[in-house]
Amino acid sequence: MSDTQGMIHEDALPGHESGLDPRPEWQPRYKGSDRLAGKVAIITGADSGIGRAVAALYAREGADIAIAYLCEDDDAAETKRIVEAEGRQAITIQGDIGEKETSERIVAETLGAFGKIDILVNNAGEQHPDKDITDITDITEEQLRRTFQTNIFGMFFLVQAARPHLKEGAAIINCTSVTMYQGSKELLDYSSTKGAITAFTRSLSENLVSDGIRVNAVAPGPIWTPLNPCGGASPEKLEHFGENTPMGRPGQPNEVAPAFLFLACEDSSYMSGQVLHPDGGTIVNG
Repeated sequence: MSDTQGMIHEDALPGHESGLDPRPEWQPRYKGSDRLAGKVAIITGADSGIGRAVAALYAREGADIAIAYLCEDDDAAETKRIVEAEGRQAITIQGDIGEKETSERIVAETLGAFGKIDILVNNAGEQHPDKDITDITDITEEQLRRTFQTNIFGMFFLVQAARPHLKEGAAIINCTSVTMYQGSKELLDYSSTKGAITAFTRSLSENLVSDGIRVNAVAPGPIWTPLNPCGGASPEKLEHFGENTPMGRPGQPNEVAPAFLFLACEDSSYMSGQVLHPDGGTIVNG
């Protein structure tokens, strides 16, 4: 296990979905209509949270799924079971997305299993909220490097590995955050990576659109996933999690997954370089 993986385990990241109470809602809310029939999708962080909900919905719409995850084997196995229950195939690929070799292996194993890649969902991320951090100087170099390594370097590495295999009609969907637009005094490093992801999305779209590859992003608001309780949020913050949104509650993963489906299928054929905002009604003008 690498030193960076050791840091993640010390922080209890990414956390077991099976340990959350209440459980996040990942179940698709409607019948499928073959919008991704015959497609193959790589989804990072697909073992739990938003990633699991996206995997379930993509499978219902006809896609086979490569489930990339860090270390939660039981959660990844459950996502695989969910995909297979929808009648599709799934493989699980364990590894640290912040390491370039992992991205190359994810692509190689996906091609070995399915022969192609049509959709790339860069969803994996980590955060380290800390109420004791009152100044930028409180953030350690190790934490800063680790957060950027996972949240933005991992996206670069995976796109680099997948790019030679993405053909016209392929779609890339990145997960940014409402914190990119609002800022967050407790998540200086995390929100900075999300700003980088939005810029990466817009720039990569400009780079690939002439080849018929669309690149878009989703910027969720507060969503009930393992990232929040296992990422260091205090019990007090969790008690009121999401209450500051206009809807007055946190969102569920299956309320975010349809945005990822829309951007992956032909429904969004005239969209690239854009960001969708399932954030409970928060206006960010982004």
